[in-house]
Amino acid sequence: MAMLGMALSVVAGIGMLIFGIQILITAFKTSIGWGLASLLLPFAVFVFIAKNWQATKTPFLRSLIAFAVGLVGSAISVYGAMSGVAH
Repeated sequence: MAMLGMALSVVAGIGMLIFGIQILITAFKTSIGWGLASLLLPFAVFVFIAKNWQATKTPFLRSLIAFAVGLVGSAISVYGAMSGVAH
């Protein structure tokens, strides 16, 4: 059970990385300033996403789905680890 959770977490992390890179590519295509700000400033990427919703909607929503899958994977891993300790 813990292996399934770990696999889900890894796949979700890879997905979030890919979709985050897609958003950064879009930011750099818009301008060097947006790209650097999105890369270096903590919340600039969220401002960029809000201002450029049509261009960033798909990778952002997919990254949210990957985040949710990662949470489920983490929960499965924790549950599997806790149930393994009890036995």
